[in-house]
Amino acid sequence: MLKSTFKDKALPLLGFGTMRLPMKEGQIDEFELRQMVRYAMENGVNYFDTAYPYVDSESERAIGRILKEYPRESFYLATKYPGHQVLSDYDPKKIFEEQLEKCGVDYFDFYLLHNVYENSIHRYMDPGLGIIEYLLEQKKAGRIRHLGFSTHGGMENLKVFLGAFKEAMEFCLIQLNYLDWSLQDGKSVSSFLADNGIPVFVMEPLRGGALASLPDEAQSKLKSLRPNESIASWAFRWLHTVDNVKLILSGMSNFDQMVDNIKTFSTHAPLTGQEIQLLYELADKMKDSIPCTDCGYCLDSCPNNINIPLMLDYYSQMRVQLTTNISMRVDAIPTDEQPSACIECGACTEMCPQNIDIPQALGEFREILETLPSWEQISADREVAAEKSREKYRQQE
Repeated sequence: MLKSTFKDKALPLLGFGTMRLPMKEGQIDEFELRQMVRYAMENGVNYFDTAYPYVDSESERAIGRILKEYPRESFYLATKYPGHQVLSDYDPKKIFEEQLEKCGVDYFDFYLLHNVYENSIHRYMDPGLGIIEYLLEQKKAGRIRHLGFSTHGGMENLKVFLGAFKEAMEFCLIQLNYLDWSLQDGKSVSSFLADNGIPVFVMEPLRGGALASLPDEAQSKLKSLRPNESIASWAFRWLHTVDNVKLILSGMSNFDQMVDNIKTFSTHAPLTGQEIQLLYELADKMKDSIPCTDCGYCLDSCPNNINIPLMLDYYSQMRVQLTTNISMRVDAIPTDEQPSACIECGACTEMCPQNIDIPQALGEFREILETLPSWEQISADREVAAEKSREKYRQQE
């Protein structure tokens, strides 16, 4: 198993993400999950990442029950504080204690602030809520060994947060893959973290599986160069070339995925410069981007102060793959500055050097957003699921 060095620890480069688990009849298939954990442990994958809301609030319990079968010092367990959700109660002590109970442990090796983004950063930084302060107390008490954060936010959001808490944060979990290297400017984000001495942990290396099931023509090109490796392995091996990456999480949902991923991470077979360039060419073909150059000429012409370049960037990302990570960031913007505020006056198009029909693009983006549930609704559904989970286990006691 390929390893990395994080402080005083030798971490497996591959971590088991438990947001996507094997399911059977609507429930976590703990029989298959147990086989996957056993195979992972036997092959050096001993980092397990979960979170408060994963799999209807059942992920922490399921992985906790299975890891009980192993000595506590033989694995690393990570979970996250759900400050990114719209909750009725942000009491960090109540949530942290519940997570320890759900996972059946006395401490977490790694603990993260879940998604510090534009609409959650104020909660994490609110001294009245005292979230970070409480978690630092738990770290001092030994119940958190390493404290970090995940983020789907933009660069300015990241700069503000690290400007306040750089000394407290030991690592950052970001979405990174060869498509988002340019589509979401992952290159700049990872470089900024490296410049600030923050190790990078990676989520969504396969972009929800999209980079494991490429179009036939793309798969043929990759297979001709590496016939004995899976399509997914290319995305992982690309990440092996990115400096400052200490851990790559993969949300494996069946045993075969676990076997294939461990095969990839058991050998050092770096991509050549030519192979890397091929991945970037394939990524460019996957994009369906609006040709905005972020010149900003349209901004002064908009009567409703819509940040048009930002909205076109978000829309371009949505055209590749629908994701609530984008819709939740739009939710963080005042309603009168969202795409729905466009009055289709056309003044922006007159100023656009690229001749983009901006009102049409914003209208299409608005229609996409209207098909997705709001982050507030998703959060409410998660709270209901969490309470159902608590009630189920109260009845079993």
